[in-house]
Amino acid sequence: MEIKASDVKALREKTGAGMMECKKALTEANGDAAQAEKILKEKGLAAVAKRSERATSEGRIFVRQNGNKIALAEVTCETDFVAKNADFVAMGDKILDAIFAKGYTKVEKELEDMVLELATKIRENMAIRRVEVFEVPANAVASTYVHSDFKTAAAVVVEGSNSDEVKEFAHDCCLHLAAFTPAYNTKADIPQSYIDEQKEIFAAQMAQDEKMASKPQNVKDGILQGKINKHLSEISFVDQPFVKDDKVSVAKKLEEVSKAAGAKLSFGKIVLFVLGK
Repeated sequence: MEIKASDVKALREKTGAGMMECKKALTEANGDAAQAEKILKEKGLAAVAKRSERATSEGRIFVRQNGNKIALAEVTCETDFVAKNADFVAMGDKILDAIFAKGYTKVEKELEDMVLELATKIRENMAIRRVEVFEVPANAVASTYVHSDFKTAAAVVVEGSNSDEVKEFAHDCCLHLAAFTPAYNTKADIPQSYIDEQKEIFAAQMAQDEKMASKPQNVKDGILQGKINKHLSEISFVDQPFVKDDKVSVAKKLEEVSKAAGAKLSFGKIVLFVLGK
């Protein structure tokens, strides 16, 4: 049967498939647009399935604050080209819309289906890796930051005051997180197994140092502990030198801001998303 160009165009606009693919699907479906759309979707799903083992090392992090609620979502894909695609960005916005409308706090099937729909259309492996949603309590401020490449995002809540000084500090903390990407928020968050492993590594390094051989054991123990303390401070957010003033730690800066604001401040939620990590 003859396939009208207008029907091909309409199917292309609806599915995003190529003109020739649309024409072939319509031919196979004997001109039935709904059946042709189904055929294209099945082919798209098959293509995505074939690529399911491909790495999704690219993507985008989406962040939004709506009232006292903040949501972050990480969606991955295979290529940077797709991550910058307008449809990919629009899908991320739709995911955030659904999170706020439905009250989702984790990855749900509806969100996965949104990703699968676009993956089927573009025929590239995609996934929604994680979602984080939280509320900002009363008498607190929150700030969010997304880096220009959309691969790093941070959100920080500071509780105890909502003054301008605290708002600026919360924003600076987001910049700090994005710049230094600490592995942990505090030393208390660091697993003992990780600390033990690092001790073994530092002890082995010291054992290979000839200058260490003649030192008393208590001195060696002190040096080892010093190395551990320094390393843990380097990977702990509150113990790192503050991004805007490296003479003080983030924790010390919090104390300074507390005095300036005339309030006892503390960190609430601290979230860092780095694409693929």
